[in-house]
Amino acid sequence: MKVMQTVGLMLGLLGTAHAGEVSLGAAANFSATTRDLIPLFEKATGHTVKASFGSTGKLYSQIANGAPFQVFLSADAKTPKKAEEEGLAVPGTRFTYARGRLMLWSAKPRLFADGEAYLKSGVLGRLAIANPGTAPYGLAAEQVLEHLGVWQGVQGRLVRGESISQTFQFAATGNAEVAFVALSQLKAWKGDAGSSWEVPQTYYAPIDQQAVLLRKGEHSGAARAFLAFLKGPEARAVITHYGYGTE
Repeated sequence: MKVMQTVGLMLGLLGTAHAGEVSLGAAANFSATTRDLIPLFEKATGHTVKASFGSTGKLYSQIANGAPFQVFLSADAKTPKKAEEEGLAVPGTRFTYARGRLMLWSAKPRLFADGEAYLKSGVLGRLAIANPGTAPYGLAAEQVLEHLGVWQGVQGRLVRGESISQTFQFAATGNAEVAFVALSQLKAWKGDAGSSWEVPQTYYAPIDQQAVLLRKGEHSGAARAFLAFLKGPEARAVITHYGYGTE
């Protein structure tokens, strides 16, 4: 028994000695999910994670300007591919970790039952969307409004958030009557349900969220371990819990 305890202690010390820290840049929609994943990963591996969140476009700009991120969790597929093409990411490490779903949401209960009819009615107040130029969920919202033929008609009512997190806050605080948000945000929301409509996925291009190993993490065992963990069943269960699709 003492021998087994001694071996276990030695392995634990060895794991600690080789433990590293992962510097992670993650899309804002994935923030609550990431915060649930981190302790599971740290417990399983002994590595630690330092995470920063923001819109995909702004994170990419930081990466291009030398930010020390080792792993990039984007809200689209286009930006990680661009990182590969520009030599900022390690080829062959990119994969889809989640497929996002778009919701129309208001903190006000019974504001609408049919979101499509509500958007076409012309009676809506301020409508918040994430910046389509930097946030994939904002681009998806624009595609929905174009699909419904109301994009031009709502221009005077639009409030643009820097990220999907800020966009959600606009609606949660009443600074916007309604907002296009990620389903994952509603899964994490602790307040009243309000009014919501899941946008048909045929109304916008698929939100395939991809992860990639950045050049700064190329030789980091901890960074590679995090990406491997993200593909595993424990992580996928958490991702699914937050309303994402997984491949």
